[in-house]
Amino acid sequence: MNPLRLIEKKRDGGSLSAAEWRFIIQSYLSGQLPHYQMSALLMAVYFSGMDYEETATLTGIMVESGERLDLRDIAGAKIDKHSTGGVGDKVSLILAPLMAAAGIRVPMISGRGLAHTGGTLDKLESIPGFRTRLTPKEFHQQINDIGVAMIGQSDRIVPADKKIYALRDATSTVASIPLITASILSKKIAAGVDGLVMDIKTGCGAFMARMEQAEKLAQSILRTAVANALPTVALITAMDQPLGNAAGNWLEVLEVLQALQNRGPDDLMKVVYALGAQMLHLAEGVSQPQQAQKRLQTLIRDGAAMDKFLQMVAAQGGDTRILRDAGKYPMAKFQQHLRSHQNGWVHEAHALKIGYAVVLLGGGRRTMNDTVDPAAGIVLQKKIGDQVEKGDILAVLHTNRTNVISEAARWMRSAFRIGPEQSEKPRTVLKLLT
Repeated sequence: MNPLRLIEKKRDGGSLSAAEWRFIIQSYLSGQLPHYQMSALLMAVYFSGMDYEETATLTGIMVESGERLDLRDIAGAKIDKHSTGGVGDKVSLILAPLMAAAGIRVPMISGRGLAHTGGTLDKLESIPGFRTRLTPKEFHQQINDIGVAMIGQSDRIVPADKKIYALRDATSTVASIPLITASILSKKIAAGVDGLVMDIKTGCGAFMARMEQAEKLAQSILRTAVANALPTVALITAMDQPLGNAAGNWLEVLEVLQALQNRGPDDLMKVVYALGAQMLHLAEGVSQPQQAQKRLQTLIRDGAAMDKFLQMVAAQGGDTRILRDAGKYPMAKFQQHLRSHQNGWVHEAHALKIGYAVVLLGGGRRTMNDTVDPAAGIVLQKKIGDQVEKGDILAVLHTNRTNVISEAARWMRSAFRIGPEQSEKPRTVLKLLT
């Protein structure tokens, strides 16, 4: 096959067959297809799109590019959850051990943060000693023994996605709905899960900023999952302001510990329980969300979820002593209070701007090779719907970089909009799609 003809076909709105996509993927992995031609093809997909059938075909071929984990000998339903990412999104760290405490197996392959979004792996690695790289044998054993493992993508699982994603990031083609769909689902199918719950974020701090975009992505994922025999449901949740109060890796782990001790912020826990209810539905057929939420709340209150989190951390080499006595963790050297200049109510806490401030402080990365400071970040004291008085603390900035505090504070100042009229706390869980 001639790669040039395939690029032209896709550029002109045509669909590539399974044989053509298999040729493309295999040639790119072997090095026969150069980066510049793959870049051209990705840009053609970005502008011309792909129908559901072609997206499902590409997803299956990407799964074929590496190993497929076999968890069938492990008793119980294997259900995973995936988020499209946002600011302060630490849901996975609460939800995975919570669902394991409920008897569901959770084999979770997670990602790193990029740009303004935080990554689950970065949060986990802020725990001293925590290993996010396990061998397939170790992963299998841990799922069997304690019911949950949270790892990063290896070179052996969907290597096509790992290589293509790096190129998508470098060519500004990340936001393509078909490519997002194939990237997410290929990893989940290869991980051997029995069902998937998607958390699709929408709002200024999400990749899908508008509800219309979020719904399109949800439909693409749902239809592609059906074509690949993976039962899936999708929740669309809000990302106009950070989820919870903390944004920044260790600061978010601290909030996770609070949540597992039944002291989590209301907006964060609403998302946790809504996603957990859908995981119970896929695993056990539980159809009453209120019934599911009560069951999950009990597992939080009686400490079962916290115990499972500590078991997981210990199994993956993490220091659980620091989790039991978080005061021993080396916090950022500099903490600056951002105070309100007026009385009123918070009408906006712009997630994207707050995410930029976190990156500036050292809590995120602009490129995949940037080093992340686990202690850096922001803790919000006020959010949308809260009343404030002049001089009240809106947020606390944490950093070890003195030269960035002023600029980060400017971003934070611009993120808050305070008005004289009373504002309402926004909804967090927006829509369920099946």
